[in-house]
Amino acid sequence: MADGTAYGGMSDQDLLTRHVAGDPDAFGELVRRHRDRLWAVALRTLGDREEAADAVQDALVSAYRAAHTFRGQSAVTTWLHRITVNACLDRARKAASRKTTPVDDTERLEQLLEPHESASAPAERNDVQRQLVKALATLPPDQRAALVLVDMQGYPVAEAARILGVPVGTVKSRCARGRARLLPLLGHLRPGSQGAPGKPDAEGNRVPGPSVPSAGTRRARPAPDLGSPAPGPNDPAAAKGGGGRA
Repeated sequence: MADGTAYGGMSDQDLLTRHVAGDPDAFGELVRRHRDRLWAVALRTLGDREEAADAVQDALVSAYRAAHTFRGQSAVTTWLHRITVNACLDRARKAASRKTTPVDDTERLEQLLEPHESASAPAERNDVQRQLVKALATLPPDQRAALVLVDMQGYPVAEAARILGVPVGTVKSRCARGRARLLPLLGHLRPGSQGAPGKPDAEGNRVPGPSVPSAGTRRARPAPDLGSPAPGPNDPAAAKGGGGRA
């Protein structure tokens, strides 16, 4: 793969165009630019590292194959996030439709914390995170995805709507219903607590005092090695298929 600096002054859309034209390294540069945020969204939506890694891999394969269908009606990063969120929702719905052994809350907590936090974070913080993970798991996938984008990743409602492919009003409604469902579970954390549910502004965007930790206060672990980011037609990874919809 070529050094990413060779594409430093190139826009995401130019990279996608070069990928469609046959540049073997252009898609890998797109992945390098956006994989961490895609990984953060997947991990926080699914709450499981293996599922999140599979969802991101599915999404990247889908994007690789469907790049020729991109028409520039949204930003490339919005398009990539939409495919990733769709892959996550597909997995979440399939998981909900089958009976599985619940993952221990402590194990899920360890998956969502940074390595140094899992060993040294105060017990009080661990307890807040444990309650948060448990509460988020009770939400329907659509509400969870909306809250992850708006409350955890800090996207404006309008951008979250573009990512999810739904009207702005739908995102506001899903966030409102999700917050309402979380309030009874997390309301006791409100007085001066970092986990206190915050109030949305008039547009439904999150304001300081978020209902869930934002990306700025707690970063997700670095994305795992997903292998070659741009599998070719004969690459075994391509056989996995895309979990997202372009």
